[in-house]
Amino acid sequence: MFDPITIGACLTTASTAFSGLKRAFQAGRDIEQMSGDLSKWMSAVSDIEQKEKQAKNPPIFRKVFGSIEQEALEAFAAKKKLEEQRYELKTFIQFSHGHKAWDELIAMEGKIRKARQEQLYKKQEFKDRCIEGLFIQPLTLFYTILIFFFVSILF
Repeated sequence: MFDPITIGACLTTASTAFSGLKRAFQAGRDIEQMSGDLSKWMSAVSDIEQKEKQAKNPPIFRKVFGSIEQEALEAFAAKKKLEEQRYELKTFIQFSHGHKAWDELIAMEGKIRKARQEQLYKKQEFKDRCIEGLFIQPLTLFYTILIFFFVSILF
């Protein structure tokens, strides 16, 4: 289950990785030397975007027991911060390596996002659906028994 604490942790990871990227660019390092920080940043961006999608369409149990509004606000704020970082990163890369390097980076980001979606997000979605099923089934059984009880009393 994604919650505001996790969104904050992802934003912290992204900001830390971005700070490392910024220092590396200022030191004149090559982009290959920054691949670790770049990968961490892209993964955190992907996680935050996934959390934003889930905040827009949360499972039933989170609608009942969670703070959807707070989660949505956290995701929105994180997304805006990441947009600023993305713009700055784009400027650094295009300035130092040209426009083609930015296009290659975007393609790499797409591959990372797709892999994370297949690997992590599908598992999380399955867990959410199982929990939702465990929440709905007993509730349905309770109402069925309740209706049966009232019908038997009336007739």
